Amino acid sequence: MAETGHPCALHKPRLVVRKFQARPQREGEGAVVRRSIGRFELKYFDPFLVLDEFSVAAPAGFPDHPHRGFETVTYMLEGAVKHEDFEGHKGTIMAGDLQWMTAGKGIVHSEMPAGQGTAKGLQLWINLSSNDKMIEPRYQELQGKDIARAAGNGVDVRVIAGESMGARSPVSTRTPTMYLDFTMKPSAHLWQPIPESWNAFAYVLEGEAAFGSEKAAPVGPHNLLLLGGGDGVEVWNRSPAKAVRFLLVAGEPLGEPVAQLGPFVMNTEEEIDRTIDDFEYCVNGFEKAKWWRSESTVETEG
Repeated sequence: MAETGHPCALHKPRLVVRKFQARPQREGEGAVVRRSIGRFELKYFDPFLVLDEFSVAAPAGFPDHPHRGFETVTYMLEGAVKHEDFEGHKGTIMAGDLQWMTAGKGIVHSEMPAGQGTAKGLQLWINLSSNDKMIEPRYQELQGKDIARAAGNGVDVRVIAGESMGARSPVSTRTPTMYLDFTMKPSAHLWQPIPESWNAFAYVLEGEAAFGSEKAAPVGPHNLLLLGGGDGVEVWNRSPAKAVRFLLVAGEPLGEPVAQLGPFVMNTEEEIDRTIDDFEYCVNGFEKAKWWRSESTVETEG
């Protein structure tokens, strides 16, 4: 769990080994995302495939598209997104809400802004092991009020996955994952344990913080920090007046080969070829894709 206090709480604090600025790029239909993981500078950070910070307003969005072989984690910051898939699952992800979607053997869905204004949030793609890539799809969805939360000593945390400050998320992760949303008041300090064998990164949303060393230069919004080896990380908000908000994410590496073609992620090129055939011929998990169109697509085509 996260604590505030003496640095001896960690035997081997993790340091920042690389820093990337998330750069805008176009995705979907007229949408712009800031992508950090999944760009040519950082194609894969096992088990994480993509991290997008999105900002989208109608009529732009992410209309009907498929997935196979991994999980998508959508965490809304502002506004709302309407989601629907070819199994009839539909709903609206509001600000503060979480959708943890296991695509498994196949899902076709759409994600479009709901209502007026701009929808802002994050989407993280987490790879599945070869044993889990063809499991049945499923959803874990939490409203903002139901996300585990804890606070103390100037630190507030929302626990999307894993545990921190004594609060534990109810989300079950196929690939062991920790996903924490921290807000630190001015002059606050925290340390958060992380399993030593896991890969970990931080992503700054608002304000500035120093990671890994109290003397480190503060890092501001839209920056992704890869953390080196160790049993946890320390973070300082040295600002006397401004809070800082950042995500801390870690996961157990799969150590498996990755073959990816857009929204399909498997272990070999042969499996990718079969996935393309499955999608084109609407078989092996994509049967309902043959006739399905989302309500948003039907409205647009009409």
